[in-house]
Amino acid sequence: MYFEVSKEMFEALPTFTVGVVAVQGIDNSKEVPAITKMLKEAAENCRQYFEASGNKAKDDPVVVPYREAFRALGTNPNRYACAIEALMDRIAKGKGMPSINPAVDLGNAISLKHKIPIGAHDMYTFTRPDGTGRGAEDAGVEVRPATAEDHFRPFGAPEGEYDDPETGEIVYVSGHEIRTRRWAWRQSEQGKMQESTSAVFYPVDGFSDLNLDEIKAAMKEFTELVANYFAKSGSRCTVATGIVDKDNPRFEF
Repeated sequence: MYFEVSKEMFEALPTFTVGVVAVQGIDNSKEVPAITKMLKEAAENCRQYFEASGNKAKDDPVVVPYREAFRALGTNPNRYACAIEALMDRIAKGKGMPSINPAVDLGNAISLKHKIPIGAHDMYTFTRPDGTGRGAEDAGVEVRPATAEDHFRPFGAPEGEYDDPETGEIVYVSGHEIRTRRWAWRQSEQGKMQESTSAVFYPVDGFSDLNLDEIKAAMKEFTELVANYFAKSGSRCTVATGIVDKDNPRFEF
């Protein structure tokens, strides 16, 4: 499988950097109390952080670069908040952080801890660029401008109900199925984490000149924790990690 970022993304954001964590062999069907605890602690630490600073999420120094990146991509951050801003804003307003399932909870916990946007996608739903070969070895996901053939199915929407972007919007996409609109705004129904999910693709989105250390720290934490908490009985998880940037736009795993 592969992950690739288009030249158009790097033309708009030259320092854009993604830490890739691809995990196979997980058991997402059982509760993992340690991850639930980790998520609660991360949410509480984030709440205390905002209580002490008095900042709104959108004004926080960690969030501002993502808002500027949204503007560089032609997206109004006042209408469409980056995932990390939305997550932190929820916590800052005292709304708490719900538990969804272990694979999602782990991503949210690490995202809050390192204050960096992290997605979570079912890797075995990826397709080839032409939309064939779901889960195939040569399937993958890309960050590129949307085309007229691409479709976005919002969370909870029935099959065939789409909210498609205009051509040129930067999206996470596999084949012609958009996985995240407006780069790091909102994920789709397609590829969401379920109890049956056994392979997860976590992209850790940041910038080489701003938070590369946090990207690497988050990747290291994923690598250590998935082996401890997610291995199926009688087997083990495998984890592939890599850095994608302007000089290395494609990672195969």
